[in-house]
Amino acid sequence: MTARRITSLLLLLALTVVATPVHTAEDLPRAQPDAVGLSADRLARLTDAMQGYVAAGQLAGGVVLVARRGRVAYLNAFGQRDVASGSAMGEDSIFRIASQTKAIVSTGVMLLQEEGKLLISDPVGRYLPEFAATQVAVAREGGGYDVVAARGQVTIRQLLTHTSGVSYGNGPASDRWEEAGIQGWYFADRDEPVGDTIARVAALPFDAHPGEQWIYGYNTDILGALIEAVSGQPLDEFLQARIFGPLGMVDTHFYLPAEKRDRLATVYSAANGGIERAPEPGHMVGQGAYVNGSRTSFSGGAGLLSTATDYARFLQMMLNGGELEDTRLLSRKTVELMTTNHLTDQPFRTGQGFGLGFSVVEDVGARGLPGSKGEFGWGGAYHSTYWVDPVEELVVVYLTQLIPAGDIDDHGRLRSLIYQAIVD
Repeated sequence: MTARRITSLLLLLALTVVATPVHTAEDLPRAQPDAVGLSADRLARLTDAMQGYVAAGQLAGGVVLVARRGRVAYLNAFGQRDVASGSAMGEDSIFRIASQTKAIVSTGVMLLQEEGKLLISDPVGRYLPEFAATQVAVAREGGGYDVVAARGQVTIRQLLTHTSGVSYGNGPASDRWEEAGIQGWYFADRDEPVGDTIARVAALPFDAHPGEQWIYGYNTDILGALIEAVSGQPLDEFLQARIFGPLGMVDTHFYLPAEKRDRLATVYSAANGGIERAPEPGHMVGQGAYVNGSRTSFSGGAGLLSTATDYARFLQMMLNGGELEDTRLLSRKTVELMTTNHLTDQPFRTGQGFGLGFSVVEDVGARGLPGSKGEFGWGGAYHSTYWVDPVEELVVVYLTQLIPAGDIDDHGRLRSLIYQAIVD
């Protein structure tokens, strides 16, 4: 081969590399803390506190992200992704976010309403016929229960607000749920489409009549099946096309791609005053099937994996009234509806209500924690948490993998040390 031919091939190769798009994580813009009204010195207290939990053997590690006015002013990866291997936690580490999935799937439902494909006031049975007539287990005084017809049909809004009466199978008829093999929130090891699982849920007795109580349960998993029925797409494809792709959430998945498995944080459990690695493969409390599972069942209530930077992009879109950079996902009025309390007389947490996928702060003093009225957020079973404070233009994401978490006080300290760093 001539020198000229070799030179031409090398040039062609170089041009091909340049022309090939490289898909990398899209982070929110960064800023020095003082540029957005935060004190770097005071944020150092947060760094010390999180490192202190690692030093004390209470946490393996985690990632904390604080964004204000649309820019990330604090991003700290602390401790280890896996203690046994000594792998350091990275800013791009991937976590099981469990119930943080709920806000994303709730957003998917609202996208369908904006397109005129459903109304959240609609009965669920209009789209999932097995929910047209449901049953309720009524506990008897002295033990046992009776199964009665539900008073009215479950609506989509009741699923969004967790007032449908559906639990995680731990109510009066728990024996029936256990016999059906549907208890707990974990679906990643199931080798059946989520729609099939949800069809079996519809046949089981619920814990309360529709609209009467706030009960945490499979509500958002049902919404995932609803999205599949209305959109005609599997839930993973719908979310990728409608939310993850448009928002640049490149590391958010139901099951981990093989090339990303070395970024997945290990799950630990509080035990004997410290932590121990949760079992492998494990179920719910363990490492799970997110890497080698069937990749068939997409849990709208608890199935996603993500990073702090990915999830912050989703939350920043909500804080911006439905828009991020050049992408409008939702209208401002839809975001307002989602982040407004929809509960009436259903008991919930003191000082808080519940919107369409988020808890909402109604009374800061009654709740007794630093924050603002109108703040919305939630968390996940693996001890992750997040919130958005529209008054302070604040987005917070804290991801770690600790289940059960025991009596660790990191959530309260995290909140206190972030708010004490606001100095404008």
